[in-house]
Formats: sequence, structure tokens, C-alpha cells
Amino acid sequence: MNDSVQMVDVLIVGGGPAGLAAAIAAREAGIRNLVVIEREHNPGGILRQCIHNGFGLHRFKEELTGPEYAQRDIDRANELGIEIRTDTFVLSVEEDHTVTCMSAERGIEVIQAKSIVLAMGCRERPRGALGTPGSRCAGIYSAGTAQKYVNLMGYMPGKRVVILGSGDIGLIMARRMTLQGAKVLACVELMPFSSGLNRNIVQCLNDYNIPLYLSHTVIDIEGKERLTGVTVAKVDANRRPIPGTEIHFDCDTLLLSVGLIPENELTQGAGVKISPLTSGAEVDDTLQTSIPGIFACGNVLHVHDLVDNVSAESQKAGRAAAAYAKGELSACETVCVLDGKGVRGTVPQRIRKGAAEGVDLMFRPAGVVRNAACVVRCGDREIARKKAMIFTPGEMATVKLSADVVVSIDGDITVSIEGGE
Repeated sequence: MNDSVQMVDVLIVGGGPAGLAAAIAAREAGIRNLVVIEREHNPGGILRQCIHNGFGLHRFKEELTGPEYAQRDIDRANELGIEIRTDTFVLSVEEDHTVTCMSAERGIEVIQAKSIVLAMGCRERPRGALGTPGSRCAGIYSAGTAQKYVNLMGYMPGKRVVILGSGDIGLIMARRMTLQGAKVLACVELMPFSSGLNRNIVQCLNDYNIPLYLSHTVIDIEGKERLTGVTVAKVDANRRPIPGTEIHFDCDTLLLSVGLIPENELTQGAGVKISPLTSGAEVDDTLQTSIPGIFACGNVLHVHDLVDNVSAESQKAGRAAAAYAKGELSACETVCVLDGKGVRGTVPQRIRKGAAEGVDLMFRPAGVVRNAACVVRCGDREIARKKAMIFTPGEMATVKLSADVVVSIDGDITVSIEGGE
């Protein structure tokens, strides 16, 4: 064990798209003593296994695959001389900015940072969280695990596939498994709406004639050694199976795309306040958590749809962490951002009074609403409004507050969806 404590200005936990973007922004803001900690052998995070295109349209104005998108940030980080310690596992993050980590090369290390950016990403919800009855046979994978097998390791999980959940990874894997020669029999979604982007429903299901069963779920899993079939059924308004609506599929593989969970064990260990709605840290408009000098961004903060948005958010966190390390970000009074009708999990949860920059408020709609408007109010005063043809939980909604509006905020604000069908 290395008994000496290393001092750094900014420490970033996670070398995926969020961590890389934050590190680049901090370096460009003038931070020289900067370290990125990454537990995998290579930086890039989940993008390394996302070989489909569609990344970078907003940020780079061109269509890239996941590895191509990640490589641009890796190249920029190398160009700036940013130290990325791979194969290194963070054991703890303390409230006083002490970080303990471990690697085969360096052993156990203790690092003291002036500021910390948490960018650990998220993980998939496992079968154990679902309570689905049936045997514990082989052939049941999370969609991301199957994606890693196919795209990085060259293994096919199965030949006849049913997908439970319509998250974006599940939709993309429906197409990927089809292109690799498997027969995808159905995509089954518990809710009456998809939890993925509409473009993925069109490109990954409709284009390959894969049926999407909304308001359905798996009620039985069959098989002793290997999965041999699943039974699905329609559910009522209380999400209980309706007798007589059962459909049986003979299959050897069940992929689960049933939600993502921010990797916040380190966040909680540091004493950071966690939002029960996003399962991520509560932050202000600089993405600073309830612990001064600790910032959070990307999917560890709240699950995003687009990596372009992850990068933009993380750049802001990196700049704020740099400002804190240089003593340029002082504490100030904040107002609360509250969820109103039809809105769930707005980020940020607090805005600094007198903040000089505009703020993007991001949230998930609580349900599907058409021809409505997102309205932001400070007391009885309307300060922002954004109309949309449709709000759906499968797509993150954003409403922008201009710098002039932010400066004028003198009390708590509420974000609501009004009107609509």
C-alpha cells in the first residue's frame, strides 16, 4: 500500500463519455493537475460496445458510431495530456474529497482532491428486481450484456429471442440480433407506451416487422437447463395480468431492457443527498451536489437519451469543478426547482440566486401528453414556456431559461405540463 497521499486539483471518477468530457473541459479551463480514474481496461465507457450509428449529430454535426464518438474525446484527452488511470477501482469517496482507489499496478492509493466530478454512469436493472416467476435457467440476459457478447466478444446469446422492456438498448438489440441471424419474436412492454426513443421503435422494430406488445409482461419463464419458452399476458391498469390473454413463445433467449440505475454507491458513501425520483444526486445549476466541491454529471446524475447531451452537461460540470478548485465558485443562496403536474425528476433541483448563465431544465414527462406546453413559473409569474406536439416518458424534455430570466428568479420555481390531450 502507498502510504503517501497524492494531491490533485480535480479528480474525475469514470472514464466514459461523461468523465472524458468533464476532464477535457476542466483542462481547457486551466487545470493542470487533473486525474481520471477508470475501472475498465480502456476509456470510453459503454460507447465501446455501441457499434451502431446515430451518435454525435448534435455535438459534431455528423453521424458516428459509439466507438468513433468515444475516440474523439479519447484523442482530445491524449492531446491535452490528461492522465487517465485505467484498471483502477475506486473504493470510496469521502465528504472531505479524499478518494481511496486500488489497482494491480499501484496498489491501494489515497488521493486528496480540491474538487471531484462523479461520472460513474449507470447499470441495468437485473431479473431479480422484477419478481418474474419461473425457473432460473440459462438464456436470460440483460440487453447490455447481450450487446457486449455480440459486439465485443463475438458470441451469439441465442437464436430465438423475446425482449422484455422497450428501452433503447433493448430496441437496438432487437435489430442487432436480427441482423446477426436470430429470430426476434416480440418486444414486450409493461407500460402502455414505449420507454425508448421513437426513432428506435421505427428503425429497430418496425423496419424488421418485430411486433411490440404494449401493456404486456412476461408471466412465466420455462426451461430447466436452458430457456425453452416464455408466456406473456396483457396487464390491466394496475399492471396485473389479465387471465385469458396469455401468449406463449418458444424461445431460447430472453433479453431484459427494463430500466437503468445510476451507479451511486460512491455518491451515497460521500454523504451526497440523493433524489428519490432520478436516483441520482441532487444538484444546483453548476451540477454541484449537496457536498461543496463534489459535482455529478451524465447517467450517474440522471439517465439520458443522447450521449451528445451527456457531453454537454459534463463539460459544464468540468468547468464548474475547475472553478471550485481555483476558488472561483463561492457558496450562495439557492431556490428550489419543483416538479409540477405531469413532470417527474427535473434536473437541476436547485438554481443559485443571481446566477449569470442560462439554465437547461431537463425532466421526464410522467405520461404521454399531446399538443401541450411545458410551463415554468416563479410563484404566479410565468418565466418560460415550450410547446410540443408530444411529451412522452421515453424522451427527455428540456426547457431553457435564458440568463436574463435566471437573474430575475427570486423564489422557488415549478415546472409543469399544461393543456394537451
